[in-house]
Amino acid sequence: MTQDTPHPQSSDSTPHPHGPSRRRVLLAGGAGLAVAGLAASASAPSASASTSASASDAASAETTAPACYPLAPEAIEGPYFLDYDLFRRDLTEDRTGIPFTLRLTFIDVVTCEPLRGAAIDIWSCDALGVYSGYTEIGNDTPPPAGGTHVPPTDDLTYLRGSQITDGHGEVEFRTIFPGWYIGRTVHVHVKVHVGGELTPDGYESGEVCHTGQLYFGEDAVLAGADVAPYNTNTLTRTTLDQDRFYGGGGAVDGLLDLSYRPNAIERGVRGSLVVGVDPSATPATSAS
Repeated sequence: MTQDTPHPQSSDSTPHPHGPSRRRVLLAGGAGLAVAGLAASASAPSASASTSASASDAASAETTAPACYPLAPEAIEGPYFLDYDLFRRDLTEDRTGIPFTLRLTFIDVVTCEPLRGAAIDIWSCDALGVYSGYTEIGNDTPPPAGGTHVPPTDDLTYLRGSQITDGHGEVEFRTIFPGWYIGRTVHVHVKVHVGGELTPDGYESGEVCHTGQLYFGEDAVLAGADVAPYNTNTLTRTTLDQDRFYGGGGAVDGLLDLSYRPNAIERGVRGSLVVGVDPSATPATSAS
């Protein structure tokens, strides 16, 4: 994917120097592709897709969101968010696991146009359920009550990174299929920043207009659980239906469309989703 906006990009294997973002204000991008065609191409499952949201799931979850595309639900950022300016496509670093390519398309539900020039952060745990920055906590300590942010225990950065949405509102990341830790189903966190300026030091200022979580269907998780190193995780796994944050509405609630070879998931998984956001929204920042 080619970014429309030049930005400081570290190599795929070397993390960008990081630190808290200063995030200043600038106007994010404008017009674009027709939403109906964009949403159809981004969310249509491939012939090899093993899990995707059904039409009935999506329909049952629709509420009063704008007609052009449903507004994605807000979710907690969780206790392990770190505000690093790591603009890179490959987040893997030294982590082993099933290769996972994640393509996200962001739609402005107010204008019904692709959301251009937004900074998209994603972060997830590794194959054994451990987050970078929190390796001393491990995977068997329940997150704090209320999800209160936890100070990091190290300066590692694997499976964290950011991209700027292109002219079609798209970003693509190369990472690994996440594992699981106590109390949560398999998921990836996402945060959307708008109105910021991309500088040599990173994405400066701007406002957070959406914080969400992306989920994985049970068929894919079960297939991956037999692959090393996932098969060494002895913790009882919280299923998708048991998770206290997943809303049960399929794609509308963040369920990814996944494609892979059913008998060879270790070769890699591709995931995609269209995410509707309101760039003028100012949701309360919450780790609870």
